Amino acid sequence: MSKIGITKTFKMADGKEISIETGKLAKQADGSVVVKVGDTMLLATVVSKKEAGENVDFMPLSVDYQEKYAAAGRFPGGFFKREARASEYEILVCRLVDRVLRPLFPADYHSETQVIINLISLAKGDQPDAYAALAASAALAVSDIPFHGPISEVRVAYLNGGWIVNPNIEETEAADLEMMIGASYDNIMMVEGEMKEVSEEMMMEAFKVAHEAIKIQCQAQVELAAMVEKSSPKREYNHETKDEELKQRIIAELSDKVFAAACSDTTDKHKRSEMFKEIVDEFVASLDPEYAAQKMVLIKRYYHDVEKNMMRKMILEERKRLDGRQLDEIRPIWAETNYLPTVHGSAIFTRGETQSLTSVTLGSKLDEKIIDGVVFDGRSNLMLHYNFPPFSTGEARFLRGTSRREVGHGNLALRALKGMMPSKEDNPYTVRIVSEILESNGSSSMATVCAGSMALMDAGVKLKKPVSGIAMGLITDSETGKFAVLSDILGDEDHLGDMDFKVTGTRDGITACQMDIKVEGLSFEILSQALAQAKKGRLHILDIIEATIAEPREEYKEFVPRIVKMMIDKEFIGAVIGPGGKIIQDIQKTTGATITIEEVGNKGVIEIMSPDKASIDAATARIKGIVSVPEIGEIYHAKVKSIMPYGAFVEILPGKEGLLHISEIDWKRIEKVEEVLKEGDELDVKLLAIDPKSGKLKLSAKALKPRPDKDGDNN
Repeated sequence: MSKIGITKTFKMADGKEISIETGKLAKQADGSVVVKVGDTMLLATVVSKKEAGENVDFMPLSVDYQEKYAAAGRFPGGFFKREARASEYEILVCRLVDRVLRPLFPADYHSETQVIINLISLAKGDQPDAYAALAASAALAVSDIPFHGPISEVRVAYLNGGWIVNPNIEETEAADLEMMIGASYDNIMMVEGEMKEVSEEMMMEAFKVAHEAIKIQCQAQVELAAMVEKSSPKREYNHETKDEELKQRIIAELSDKVFAAACSDTTDKHKRSEMFKEIVDEFVASLDPEYAAQKMVLIKRYYHDVEKNMMRKMILEERKRLDGRQLDEIRPIWAETNYLPTVHGSAIFTRGETQSLTSVTLGSKLDEKIIDGVVFDGRSNLMLHYNFPPFSTGEARFLRGTSRREVGHGNLALRALKGMMPSKEDNPYTVRIVSEILESNGSSSMATVCAGSMALMDAGVKLKKPVSGIAMGLITDSETGKFAVLSDILGDEDHLGDMDFKVTGTRDGITACQMDIKVEGLSFEILSQALAQAKKGRLHILDIIEATIAEPREEYKEFVPRIVKMMIDKEFIGAVIGPGGKIIQDIQKTTGATITIEEVGNKGVIEIMSPDKASIDAATARIKGIVSVPEIGEIYHAKVKSIMPYGAFVEILPGKEGLLHISEIDWKRIEKVEEVLKEGDELDVKLLAIDPKSGKLKLSAKALKPRPDKDGDNN
C-alpha cells in the first residue's frame, strides 16, 4: 500500500520535533493539515466560498477552536455528555488565531471564510493553543485561498533566568513572564500575555526570542506548500466593483472638507461623526438620486477611505489628534470609590468618553468557579466579567449572550490584576469583579483594569499594588516611513489606525499586555517607542488612582461576610462532616454559618463564613469540640447522655463520651445512679485515664469534690 498524504517534519532550536501532514484527513476542505508535536495533534481545516456575497465589502472570517474530550481520554461534564458551546478558554484561543490571520488576507478579498481547528489528541501537560495558529496558517498555505502568509504563534516563558519556547503547563505557571506572540516571517503581528512586573526591555527580548522560533515554523510552511500542487497558483477573484472616476471625484471634492473637520478638535465623538456625515450627505444630495442610489455602496467605501486617509494625514503632518490632544496626551480622568452603598467594593473610572462602573463581591469557597475543560480543569477563586451594553456607544440593539469580545476584554483585565492579588492566607475570599461599561470611546478594557484596581481596594482586598492600563495606537505611512505612536486612543483612532496595543502594570513593571495590528507587521523600533510611551501614560494614570484611594481599606465593610479559617488533623475530617454530612449540616443549620472543608496534604482546611460574629463563634466552638483531643487531668463540663446500673455515660466534648462509674460520682456510697443523676443533667468531671487499647475514657466527678475526713465518714 502506498503512503497517503504529504508530511513536512522539522525541528525547533530546542530539539522539539514538529510534523505537518496534509492530504490524509478532511480532503474535501480547501485546505487541511494535522500538526503533531509528540502525542499532541491538531486538525485544522479552511474553507472559503468561491464568490463574495452581494454588497459585502469586508472579510467575513470566522475562526473556531474546539477541544475534543476524547483527546484526553475524558468525558465532558454536565448532563448531556457531549461537546456543547465553546468554553471561555476555546473562545480565547479562537481570538488569538483570528487576530494574527485577519490582517493578512487581501484587502479586496470578501469571500466568507471559515477556519476550524480541532484538538484530537492531547499529551498530559501540553498546551495545544500554542500550535493552533501554526495549524491554521498551514491549512491556508496548502490551499488555493489568497493569503499573505504564512504566520505562526508561539508561547514564550521566562523561567529561572532563561527563555523557553512553548513551555508545558507546569513551566508556564512558574514563569515570571508568559506571552503568546504571533508573527509573519518579517514582522510581529499579535501579542498577548501576563507578567510579574517585568521591564519594557524584557518584553522586547521576548518578542525577539519568539520571532526567531516563528521564522522556523514559517519556513517549514513554505516548504510544505511547495510540495502541494493545489497551493499554487492561488485562486483568482474579483470581489469589488470599481468606479475610478467616482473615486477620484470624491477624493478631489471631499478631502479638504474632511481634513478641516478632522482638525476641528471636537472632543464629542457624536458631534464629530455628525460633521463627517454632513459632508457625505451633502455630496450625495448633489448627485442625481437614481445615480446616487445605484452607487451608494461605492460612495460609502470611497468616502470611508478619504476619511481614513485625512485623519491619518492630520496626525502625521500636524502631529495632533481628532480631539485636539498631543500624541502622548491622556484624556481627562476622574475617579470615585464606594459609589454603590450596598456593594462589597465599587469604583467609577472615567477617562474622556469611556467609563467603567466596577463592583467587587466577596464570597466563600462554595462560590468558586468550576473549570471543566480538556486541557485545564479545577477551580478558580478569582473572576472578572466585562459587560459592554449597547447604550455605552449610544446604540439600541438586542441584548444577547456574552460576545467573544467581552470574554477577551474580561480575560485581559483579569490577567492584569491577577498577579497583584494577595495570597490565600491574606485573602480567604472568592472574588468576583464585574465591569459595566457605561460609556465607550476607546480603551474600555483598560478602564476596567483601573476601576477594578480601585474597587478591590475599596472592598478591603489587600491588593499588593494598584494597577493601571493604557491603550496605545499607531499611524504609519509606508511610503514616507513616518509614524506616530498615540497614547490613550479613541475608538476612531483604533478603527482608522494601524495598532491597538494595550499595556497594564504597576509603578514597578508590566503585568499584562495585548496587541492587535491591521498592517502586515511592526518594527522593533515602533514597539520599543510604544512601550516607553505606554509607561509614561501608565504612571500618570496611577497618580490619579492613588489620589482617589491610596491603599486598601483597613477593614472590610460591616456587611461583608467574615471568614475564619481552621486547620485540623486529617483524621478529624470525617468526624466534622459526620455520616452523610449529618454533623456539618447540623452545625450550619443551628449556627447560620456556611462551612466548607477540604483536604490539603495531611490537614483539613475549614472555612467558616458568616456576616454575624456570634454565628462564626458558635460554629467554631462546635468544630473545636469535635476535633479536640481529650487530655488526662483536664476538667470538662459534661452532659449525661444515658443511665446504666453501673454508672452514667456522659459527653465531655461533641461526639466524645466516657463512663462515669457509680463509684466515681461521689465519695459517699450510691445505691442507684438514678437517685443522683438523670439524662440531660450537666456536671463537671475530671478525665482520669484513657485506655490505651480501647480508647475508653475514665471519668470522675468525686475527684473534684473535697474528700471527707475519716471521722466524718464513720459517722
